[in-house]
Amino acid sequence: MSKSPWTVRVARFSATHPWRVIGLWVVFVALCFTVGQFAGTNQLSNSDQSIGEASRAEKIIKDGHFDNPAVENILITPLSGDLDKGLADQAAASATTRLRALDGVAEVGDPVPAPNGKAMIVRVTLKGEHQGASDRIQPLLDATAATQKEYPGIRVEEVGGASIGKALDATLGKDFQKAELFSIPVTLIILLLAFGALIAAGIPLILALTSVAAAIGLSAAASHLVPAVDAVGSVILLIGMAVGVDYSLFYLRREREERAKGATHIDAIELAAKTSGHAVVVSGIAVIVSMAGLFLAQDGVFSSFAVGSILVVAIAVTGSLTVLPAVLGKLGRWVDRPRVPLLWRLTARKGGQPRFWPLVLRPALKYPLVTFVLAAVALLALAAPALNMTLKLPGDEDLPRNTPVMQAYDRMTAAFPSTGTSHEVAIRGEGPAVTKAIADLVARTKGDPLFAQDGLEKPMVSADGKITVLSISTPHASGSEEAHRSLEKLRKEIVPATLGTLSGVDYGVTGSVAGDVDYAEHVKEKLPLVIGFVLLLTFIMMTVVFRSVVVAFTAIVLNMLSVGAAYGLLVLVFQHDWAEKLLDFRSNHAVVSWLPLFLFVILFGLSMDYHVFVVSRIREAVLRGVPNRQAVAEGITGSAGVVTSAAAVMVAVFAIFATLSTVDMKQLGVGLAAAILIDATIIRAVVLPSLMTLLGNANWWAPKFLRGKSAPPAPAPERELHPVG
Repeated sequence: MSKSPWTVRVARFSATHPWRVIGLWVVFVALCFTVGQFAGTNQLSNSDQSIGEASRAEKIIKDGHFDNPAVENILITPLSGDLDKGLADQAAASATTRLRALDGVAEVGDPVPAPNGKAMIVRVTLKGEHQGASDRIQPLLDATAATQKEYPGIRVEEVGGASIGKALDATLGKDFQKAELFSIPVTLIILLLAFGALIAAGIPLILALTSVAAAIGLSAAASHLVPAVDAVGSVILLIGMAVGVDYSLFYLRREREERAKGATHIDAIELAAKTSGHAVVVSGIAVIVSMAGLFLAQDGVFSSFAVGSILVVAIAVTGSLTVLPAVLGKLGRWVDRPRVPLLWRLTARKGGQPRFWPLVLRPALKYPLVTFVLAAVALLALAAPALNMTLKLPGDEDLPRNTPVMQAYDRMTAAFPSTGTSHEVAIRGEGPAVTKAIADLVARTKGDPLFAQDGLEKPMVSADGKITVLSISTPHASGSEEAHRSLEKLRKEIVPATLGTLSGVDYGVTGSVAGDVDYAEHVKEKLPLVIGFVLLLTFIMMTVVFRSVVVAFTAIVLNMLSVGAAYGLLVLVFQHDWAEKLLDFRSNHAVVSWLPLFLFVILFGLSMDYHVFVVSRIREAVLRGVPNRQAVAEGITGSAGVVTSAAAVMVAVFAIFATLSTVDMKQLGVGLAAAILIDATIIRAVVLPSLMTLLGNANWWAPKFLRGKSAPPAPAPERELHPVG
């Protein structure tokens, strides 16, 4: 007797020792979460996120050992009309007195009127480093609020990097809670529609949530090896809910299907482990392989996303293979209780054949060439706008304007243009020639509308005199064409014409605009490398798993079609203005710089879930000797219900992210939701069946050394068949 697959042996042990496995899972999740809480999260610093010339400039600045305190601004403006200077002076004096009394304040500057006379600003320098200043800012906010209360006839606000960061953290926190709050009931409703029973619907949801909790804890611990970014928690929730529910859904539906055919309870679990369990392992490895490609980008943000994603997928796969069969083994037929009457009758229907999916499949099976060409052309047309994709990192101007601090920021930059965007020129060198070159550099910006003409700060010089940092402001928003042109002029004309003429002097230009430009170029450079890595490893893995070079190649082609269509849709939605009111965002006519690369690996990995599951069902039929056309029909109609339910969960969860506040989360949600919808409908129900029908027996071709004992036999001759359920 041949040895059972390891997935079956694990399932058998779990089903026959349920309390032991369930207990170990609970302990594992609690331990991971506790470790994360004690370890805390090591955040990726801003300098660690720099790329290219901006990174070089940041290193020069770091070597200068400058004090880098946070600077806040007390902005005084009229509620309407002109500024009452006397009242503004009184408010400024009151705020200054309060702020100087605070322990965390190092210096309070004198009030400075705006050039247009319509505002006044008081600069406040905090003690300590800029890093972590958001956690120390509350006493200043309280003092500003007290001044505002004392002078209700004038507007007194605080705005600066720390106060904006604190407000943004609060917004992101609310967004995360919103995503959790809505994703859970939405997922439960979809699962109820899929199973018709409360316990069966609750099991995938609980497994997904526990996987997310464990992964968040482990990712916090892992951040001490690979520093984390703020968005990694949202990414873990996003991926964890998607794959956790998917894997449980595949397994649970197959177990139910085998029971309905008359298998005993344990036998049904083992059959589910042999088929769906195997598909879960392959799908999980495919997602992990895709996510591992992010490490090749050599970027802290992508590495953080990769670690979080890999952890949650690995945990979800482990749970699906262990605790899920344990729960099913313990519950027995109670898994189908309590039943929702109408839904139960629809989901547990015995006899009869589905009508919808055979109808959808008919064109692909009867006219495969025409169907394939039409569908492929439509997807390529949707992908075409991606050729004009523009990449930008979100700036302050892209943050949601529903917070008071961002409204104050807009008023401050309107009254004091030099307080907005600035370029930092870092210079390593000393001597009269360097001093003269810096003066020449400043003189060349005078009178140029690309640069602010007021408020030029005095250059900072390191204690040893070897490093100088010069701040050059621009009156334009960081994401604007004018700001980008000012950077280009600095880097390509002004700085080379002054500092570039000196030997032995190292220099670079950094700042928010420079970081944006360099990061976009970095993504464009690394994207082909990551894509090549993911495609190669996926091809090898799919070839080995399905013993077919053709299946592996077609899997890659189909997934590239869905990714391309998602890219094109992102450009159509976010690089134009027509969807602003619909999705509540303000277009910056660009796609977030990190999104194309991250979307590719996520979509390529998640798309493999459906592809592996559907093709596995087709291959099962072929191995039984079913002709190719009928095998395609059986495989797709037999898996349509679970794929549709799984896709509905993914699309719903991703769509929730499209409702969040920040433009990067909106783009991530829209891109993922659209791609999964396209993948589960057009790709799996139209393109895949038409292509596999066209290829016929060639689907299963492989070199001799790849053909195993389980390779599909030579199918029976093709004949005209109608889809069956």
